[in-house]
Amino acid sequence: MLHLKSVNHIAIIASDYNRSRSFYTQVLGLEVIGEEYREERNSMMGRLALNGEYLIELFSFPGSPPRPSYPEACGLRHLAFTVADITEAVSVLERMQVAHEPVRTAPNGERFCFFHDPDGLPIELVEKSFTE
Repeated sequence: MLHLKSVNHIAIIASDYNRSRSFYTQVLGLEVIGEEYREERNSMMGRLALNGEYLIELFSFPGSPPRPSYPEACGLRHLAFTVADITEAVSVLERMQVAHEPVRTAPNGERFCFFHDPDGLPIELVEKSFTE
């Protein structure tokens, strides 16, 4: 068995790097901690952090195919982020004109909501008390 310590990062390929960069920084509030253009691949790569911790590598590759199906394609199903107040988070999405699904309650009592990044990658917000 491997003795993993943490998730190092999640890699996301965007169809439009600048549009997705804006979404991840302006809507989700991630911070760009590094960016580079990789000429040999005609590709941008950005490193994004959440609360100062490296989390997402955002890539662009010319001609990348779309997700094969929605929502149950094999592979990454969604990204999930914790929020303290789902009602407040949904209000922010609405002010930013980001469409979202209704807030639902899981069998364990957690409230959650889904929305999508510019390429349709599902993102989930899960309400949890930060004192848990």
